[in-house]
Amino acid sequence: MLQRNNKRLFILLAVMITGSQYMWAQQINNPYYPDSIAPVGITKGLTDAGLMETVQRQTFRFFWHGAHPVSGLALERSNTVKAEHYWDYINEAWDEPNLSKTEFGPDACAIGGSGFGIMSTIVAVERGWIGRDTAVGRLIQMADFLINADCFHGIYPHFMHGRTGKTIKFDRLDDAADLVETSYLLMGFLCAREYFGEDTQKEKYLRKRITQMWNAANWNWHTKGENRLYWHWSPNNGFDMNFPIWGWNECLITYIMAASSPYHAIPKAVYDGSWAGSSGFKNGKSYYGIRLPLGNYDMGGPLFFEQYTFTGIDPNGLVDSLGNDYIEQCRNHTLINRAYCIDNPKKYAGYSEFCWGLTAGDSYKGYVAHCPEVDLGVIQPTAAISSMPFTPEYSMQALRYFYEQKGDKIWSDYGFTDGFSDTHNWYAKSHLAIDQGPIVVMIENYRTGLLWKLFMQIPDIQKGLNTLGFTHKYPKN
Repeated sequence: MLQRNNKRLFILLAVMITGSQYMWAQQINNPYYPDSIAPVGITKGLTDAGLMETVQRQTFRFFWHGAHPVSGLALERSNTVKAEHYWDYINEAWDEPNLSKTEFGPDACAIGGSGFGIMSTIVAVERGWIGRDTAVGRLIQMADFLINADCFHGIYPHFMHGRTGKTIKFDRLDDAADLVETSYLLMGFLCAREYFGEDTQKEKYLRKRITQMWNAANWNWHTKGENRLYWHWSPNNGFDMNFPIWGWNECLITYIMAASSPYHAIPKAVYDGSWAGSSGFKNGKSYYGIRLPLGNYDMGGPLFFEQYTFTGIDPNGLVDSLGNDYIEQCRNHTLINRAYCIDNPKKYAGYSEFCWGLTAGDSYKGYVAHCPEVDLGVIQPTAAISSMPFTPEYSMQALRYFYEQKGDKIWSDYGFTDGFSDTHNWYAKSHLAIDQGPIVVMIENYRTGLLWKLFMQIPDIQKGLNTLGFTHKYPKN
């Protein structure tokens, strides 16, 4: 039985996307675009390094050429959709949200996805795909826009209109502050503050803007004075969403950010009360002979659980106060997911040791949180590729298979499209910010550890980890 109080998984399993109308955010070959990155086709026989570079660079185009032209934020997706909910299961404490009128059009920007886009921009500068000064200009554009956009006690909404800065509500209760999406956004900005540290007017201005956002985010407000951290708050509905952030899932970063805040930090009691102390935190079972330390989902749930937090947090050498080893968690969850796909109990076409990876993303039925418990025969390329730091040999096999064997169907000007199903002869034409970003970032963390080094050296983050009882072998350089 899937855990019902995980908002993201709850929404992803409930939301089915229909009425798609494919729309690019901007023209691919805009001659006036600064530091234009030309798309490339498929070249078989690339070295591993050459293949990773090609995939990173082309995927980054989603955030560079596909960004919103006014705000610079990452679009939620490259196509427009109308969302409708099909409630297969509902927590009786919840009222049914009304999402029938929610449209994710060409102005719908993703706050969390923008955080991954910021981290991808750092990679692009480091690898020379774009100029440093041009990148700083884009990040200032984003920061200036967000300083004047809808914000609630320093916390941003899940979706935002890229021209007006107004909230695009998820439903009638989820219409304002989203603590988890804000944690991804600010993780990205804090990495940028570390990376762009030169004594130039523009870089000093960017760092100032980022510090303003970081200092203003009131994480402690979301405790309601309890030993719980709540996902949402709204000026219209208060805490009526009543959604504590329980573990284990993709939200560890939210507790780390909340404990790291210089002015609005939470104490360890909040982490113990609603994360490490929750009934869904520990697992300890073995699947396919592989032990899974954390999480109450059979076989671990979608792979994004092990990817979003660890775009910035280095799991190598990271151990919590209960003795849980986070590289073991990340690696084993990935290995179990792959083993399930190889076993292929539902006998879907295409699953193999080279073609694996179940996570949340688009499918022939809409947007679904794919995992062994909810297996529709759909592979998301981001699942295996973004696991590169945990299972490099197997992830590289999958990356090469997607590129060389499936590329004629899923390779595009923005990298791999979001998903495919050989069984249903379905191949997405869409790209999602929260799936594209981890591809760029996690390949880079495997290659150089760049984002891990930047984020883990921040004194506030070290303080937050220590507050929560984590130990970590920090890099010596």
